[in-house]
Amino acid sequence: MEYLLILYAEEGGWMNMTKEQQQQGMAAYMAYTEALQKAGVLRGSNRLAPVATATTVRVTNGKSQLLNGPYSETKEQLGGYYLIDVPDLDAALAWAARCPGAGHGIVEVRPTWAAAAAKA
Repeated sequence: MEYLLILYAEEGGWMNMTKEQQQQGMAAYMAYTEALQKAGVLRGSNRLAPVATATTVRVTNGKSQLLNGPYSETKEQLGGYYLIDVPDLDAALAWAARCPGAGHGIVEVRPTWAAAAAKA
């Protein structure tokens, strides 16, 4: 079943880290990604560009409205994701707990529609 691990963190936190902390952080994510690959569960992943590059689109009464930036103002921003294919929610939660993002932000675990439908 496919699950999306959605990573949220304070976007400015990276810039407040020392160079050594940034290198350690990158090494942790690289090791985590490699572990997912070796386990054969990784289907895709990527970091997102800064939230300032986002454009939000909403259609109201048939007219598009564009807003620069994210839809919601929050302390933590969506920074990236991992798409994994694992046997069940427990396995997805175990991988989420190992994600470096869980240590400095949050990792939301959500089944894809196909996974949710397979469970029903």
